[in-house]
Amino acid sequence: MRVSYNKLWKLLIDKNIKKGELRDAIGASKSTFAKLGKNENVTLPVLLSICECLNCDFGDIMEALPDEVNVECK
Repeated sequence: MRVSYNKLWKLLIDKNIKKGELRDAIGASKSTFAKLGKNENVTLPVLLSICECLNCDFGDIMEALPDEVNVECK
């Protein structure tokens, strides 16, 4: 499984919030937002801060996508 933060970027557009504004509001580093931009893992406190700031839930900012079909899990 891999994570995608495309929902976060769409939500920011809908709310007319720039990435830098969100980063400053939650006190996250530029490297953390670079990880988000590359769909890499970030810490749970960062995700919680984003959700609190945007008044949303995890499912509103991210989703888990399959890498490939796992025959054993069927």
